Amino acid sequence: MKCFRKRQKRAPRLYSYFSRQLLTTVSILLLAFTLLGTFFISLFFNHVSNMNTASLRTTADAVSSLASAYSTMGDLEDIHDLRISLTFASEVSGTDAVICDDNGVIILCSCKRFPCQHLGMADEGNTLAMLPDEGMISTGRISNLYEDERYVLMQPLYSKHTNERLGTMIVSAPTGETHQLMQRLVAIFLYTALIILLLAVLLSSVLAKRETRPLKVMANAARRFARGELSVRVPPSHTTVEIAELESAFNSMATSLEQSESLRREFVANVSHELKTPMTTIAGFLDGMLDGTIPPELHPKYMRAVSDETRRLSRLVRSMLELTRLQSAQVQKVKFDICELMSRVLVTFEQKIDAKELQVDLQVPDKAVNVMGDPDKISQVVFNLLDNAVKFSTQGAPLTLAVKTSGSKANISITNIGQTIPPEEQKLIFDRFHKGDYSRGMNKDGLGLGLHLVKTILASHGEDIAVTSADGVTTFTFTMTLAK
Repeated sequence: MKCFRKRQKRAPRLYSYFSRQLLTTVSILLLAFTLLGTFFISLFFNHVSNMNTASLRTTADAVSSLASAYSTMGDLEDIHDLRISLTFASEVSGTDAVICDDNGVIILCSCKRFPCQHLGMADEGNTLAMLPDEGMISTGRISNLYEDERYVLMQPLYSKHTNERLGTMIVSAPTGETHQLMQRLVAIFLYTALIILLLAVLLSSVLAKRETRPLKVMANAARRFARGELSVRVPPSHTTVEIAELESAFNSMATSLEQSESLRREFVANVSHELKTPMTTIAGFLDGMLDGTIPPELHPKYMRAVSDETRRLSRLVRSMLELTRLQSAQVQKVKFDICELMSRVLVTFEQKIDAKELQVDLQVPDKAVNVMGDPDKISQVVFNLLDNAVKFSTQGAPLTLAVKTSGSKANISITNIGQTIPPEEQKLIFDRFHKGDYSRGMNKDGLGLGLHLVKTILASHGEDIAVTSADGVTTFTFTMTLAK
């Protein structure tokens, strides 16, 4: 029975940034050199071939004109001036020329030596007999005549006077010089390409190491950050814009995480402190009643204290849950009248205001001031601010609620007269569990979350809040966006 094993998927092979960049650079350069070399060498070869062909045709035209001119003086092989002219024309053009009779036998040659060794040679392959009237250009070897490979032009000779065929001329030029020139050109191109390739590899390696250095620094910083070193930051490398943006994003993330961790620790410490006080009080009172330290006739009094502390714990838990809900919930904005909302909230404080004999001054426009936001959450903001203002107002002092518009914003302010908030306290007043009223002592109502809830709600709306306090006059002002 065969056993089948599940084939494990291989992990993808990872390459370094340097190897990827080097491979890419070399591949692009090799491809570019190959295409450019092929194109320019082919272009140069065709140009040289065309030049040689043009030179052959020029020489052929000159020889044809000479042969036609001297044909009236007798047989071509007997004309000494024609041979001299043929030699001169070949030297000027850098070509070799021979003239054959109708049987393919060479009767004249452009060689300087006389008698020439080529005279009397015959066309063994009977090529000239099949030569078309317009002639033929080719590349190759001419058997028994030249040993090297040549550009060859074969063309019939005709008399311009009688139109009689005088024979056939063969004009040729060696291809060796062209091949040598091509070899030198290819060698120069290859050496240049090799030097450029080496320089590109060198520069690529330097640039790759320079660009990967900050990435390695960030990787090391990330590993240290994972071990709990939250104060680690990446120094600016000043390499590229993308690396600088990545370093900035990393540092921003590290700062945010460090602040979140600091807030978490502070929150845990504050919660532990806030929970410890009422729980210690409850346990102390209950233990006193159980062990007889507190006499039975005082039990109702201390049971009420235990009940108050229990309610305070319940309010603390509800406030913390509300804070968590506000931080995670989405804000559903609708249009509502902020003046009407403030009036409704003010009515709920009627008993507390009457108890302190406060003089309420409601400064709102005659027409509605419509804003965009969540009415329930903004009601909580106004409620917390009013509760704070009433609680810390002096007996019989004025309490002012005002709404003013400026541009696209509505500015809502609540002002009371009481104890001045010190400047150093104003910076911390919206922090979680911060209590600015140190004179309250064991005041059971204060949790230190009311103003923090206000700040959180307004931040979720994209709005701001500020506090000013001087000479006993304290004003809380927050903004709301006007509805269009």
